[in-house]
Amino acid sequence: MVGLKRKLAATAAATVLAFAAMSPAALAETLADALVSAYRNSHLLDQNRALLAAADEDVAQAVSAVRPVITFAANYYKQRRLNDIGSPVFNGTGFDIVRAETFGEQTTVELAIQLTLLDFGRNKASIAAAKETVLATRASLVGIEQDVLLTAVQAYVNVRLTEEIRHLRQNYVNVIGEELKATQDRFDVGEVTRTDVALAEATLAEARAALASADGDVRVARESYKAATGKYPGRLAALPRAPKLPATMDAALAVARREHPSMIRQQHLVKVADLTIELANANMRPTVTVRGTTALSGGAGDSNHYNQQSLSLSMNQTLYAGGRLSSQLRQAQMQREAQRSALHQTAVTLEQNVGTAWAQIDVAAAQISANERQIEAAVVAFQGLREEAKLGARTTLEVLDAEQDVLDARAAKVQSEAERYFYVYQVLSSMGKLTVKDLNLGIPTYDVTGYYNLAKDAPVVSFQGESLDRVLKALGKN
Repeated sequence: MVGLKRKLAATAAATVLAFAAMSPAALAETLADALVSAYRNSHLLDQNRALLAAADEDVAQAVSAVRPVITFAANYYKQRRLNDIGSPVFNGTGFDIVRAETFGEQTTVELAIQLTLLDFGRNKASIAAAKETVLATRASLVGIEQDVLLTAVQAYVNVRLTEEIRHLRQNYVNVIGEELKATQDRFDVGEVTRTDVALAEATLAEARAALASADGDVRVARESYKAATGKYPGRLAALPRAPKLPATMDAALAVARREHPSMIRQQHLVKVADLTIELANANMRPTVTVRGTTALSGGAGDSNHYNQQSLSLSMNQTLYAGGRLSSQLRQAQMQREAQRSALHQTAVTLEQNVGTAWAQIDVAAAQISANERQIEAAVVAFQGLREEAKLGARTTLEVLDAEQDVLDARAAKVQSEAERYFYVYQVLSSMGKLTVKDLNLGIPTYDVTGYYNLAKDAPVVSFQGESLDRVLKALGKN
């Protein structure tokens, strides 16, 4: 028993030491946490998932057109009739009309089945077009996912940036406050004039105004973060190492042309346009259908009873529709040309986006290098001016300006570093590689085939029960 107690005590002590040894960064919210929250809490993704499910239902409706249509009809008929019998009879004061009253009723039940035997490709084109539309909508959903995650990255980086700028501004206010005290002391002993004190006071007031602006920037950034992720940021961890990019811009362009959701979506829309032309041509051809019916009827008299079955085969074709069918064909051809042009323009836009983001990374890297040299020079200049000011060779204004230059250089570097980090993710987005899967966030993602597999065969019965519950559970909504 004593040995067990010692083991338990040792385990508890180890646990306490482990929690005590955890760094504050380990408890802070990471960029990955923000991306996961954005993915799970995005109403925009929910909206487009519903739109995808609606597109899945278009496939079901197209499939239903090749199946028989079964209709049921029931009618009940009742009649009351008065018939005049013979000639009017004089009753001493007037004429009486003799009438006979008859009743009739009839019940009819009919079951009919109709099936399209031949439509020259109408239904086949409709089903194929609906499936291509689903694939295009899936690609759109991937594009929305990229936008959501990129917005989350931007929000995270902006919160970190504004907080760092505020920290620099706060330090600057503290430093200027010390400078003001030192200037006031020197004024008290007659080393400087009242003008030097006023300059220090004005600089401190300006620094406090800049700090208030920085506080406002932090608040704005926090609101953007909440809009992007669904909650306000806590203590944010340092930015992790940026994802690795292809070695060259041409390699990034090749990936974008092949995998970007906008390109994939547009390719499917071109196929939809081709299928729409097939459908327009098929609409000019005949349709062959078969129809079978069975009917039962019963009434008050034996003559009203019957049991009837029928089978018919029909072919119909529109010979003239005022030019509507020809217009639909020409319209489909123009829409195909428009979609093909849109595909080319999509490629141009992707190349522009990749090139722009790549250039922005290079510019930001050059700015960081220049900012570092600027900081070094500004610090040396400030230190020299401060020493010279102690000897009376420099004015208080020159010292304060030099200190402002140091602050501006450090703020510029922080800004450049944040921009460069964000541009890396922008390149990934322009390549089509900014998804939960590509970023290895390690969370379940929405199954775009889940609802489709339930709906594609157009089930007759409702599947809003257990099957749909499983889909919703995959969405993380339960």
